[in-house]
Amino acid sequence: MSIAILGAGNVGAALARNLSRHGMPVFFGVPEPEKYRDLADALGARIGRVEDAIADARIAILAVPYASALAIADQIGDWNDRVLIDATNPLAPGLAGLTVGTTTSAAEQIAARARNARVVKCFNVTGAENMADPQALGGGVFMPVAGDDAGARAEVVALAARMGFDAVDAGPLSAARYLEPFAMTWIHLAFAAGQGRAWAFSRARKAS
Repeated sequence: MSIAILGAGNVGAALARNLSRHGMPVFFGVPEPEKYRDLADALGARIGRVEDAIADARIAILAVPYASALAIADQIGDWNDRVLIDATNPLAPGLAGLTVGTTTSAAEQIAARARNARVVKCFNVTGAENMADPQALGGGVFMPVAGDDAGARAEVVALAARMGFDAVDAGPLSAARYLEPFAMTWIHLAFAAGQGRAWAFSRARKAS
């Protein structure tokens, strides 16, 4: 079964490159399939509308701006127990901060709209280049995974690890309240603090 990537911008294309390189079939779901036909062909991926992409997918990834993710979550009448990975951050205009936080998160707002979906937060804490090839930095790119369904969370941890990330179980979906500001930390350092995009957070652990 294919993995549906809903969106074909920087993040969607990066995740598709990673998945395709690891032998996992991708199906892009976008409003205007012809606009991204060349990208899909280059990756050996299928492309169609959102409903087409999720038809035979167990896992779907929301790789669009937050407002669009809310609309997609709501437009599907029944997600039929699919794993829906939220890779969004609720960014304010001009990367000035987050529009949601403290008592809720983008992931929780999406989960409230995605009927019968098992929503998991992942792929939101680093730049698109690092998502395309996390091994290029020469170390483990930290990738926390949060979700209320333990089975879905474990499935996404395994998927992220297969893609080359240092995937970490971060617990319930409410942990996205911390993961989205954590993503803003990377964005702030990359842009406002002049660190550039060619880096990522990683974990250091004391040897047992």
